[in-house]
Amino acid sequence: MSDRLLTLIRERALLFGERDFKLASGGRSNFFFDMKNLSFDPEGANLIADAIIELLRDEEVDFIGGLESGAIPIVAAVSLKSWLAGKPIPGFFVRKTTKERGTDKLVEGPLLRGSKVIIIEDVTTRGESVLRAVREVRRLGCAVDKVITVVDRLEGASENLKEEGITLIPLYTRDDFSLERDELGESL
Repeated sequence: MSDRLLTLIRERALLFGERDFKLASGGRSNFFFDMKNLSFDPEGANLIADAIIELLRDEEVDFIGGLESGAIPIVAAVSLKSWLAGKPIPGFFVRKTTKERGTDKLVEGPLLRGSKVIIIEDVTTRGESVLRAVREVRRLGCAVDKVITVVDRLEGASENLKEEGITLIPLYTRDDFSLERDELGESL
């Protein structure tokens, strides 16, 4: 992976607090990866997309997508870069709740039933959030066996996804940032 992307995550996305941050998993931690600081940044989005495009190079995949809102800018950047790389991969996103107007859909975008899908995530902790997207996409008859995450916090996501027949592929893990659990006073 890119040394520059690792540096940008450290400088712009990795936050420490005097108070604990509440995580999507329900746990608490005194550090937080705020990936939107990078996924909405031109350089950060470009580097994330390049890294994911490299992972997708030899994959048979019809669509990429993820759960709102963390995956949206990443999926958009990867989809655009896939076009530029000569292997266009359309994207979509899964809403957390049904849109109460228009189409009443949970899945937004051109996803087709029966497609081979790879789910994209910004940060994984236990994998519960990304599993919501996986289950909704599978409900539409699509095949999902891989999730790519920018950062895996190493708190059970890989194991939980494996139980669902899914391989988690992280660009980075918390270990790449020299974050020791004991030093952080983390409460899971």
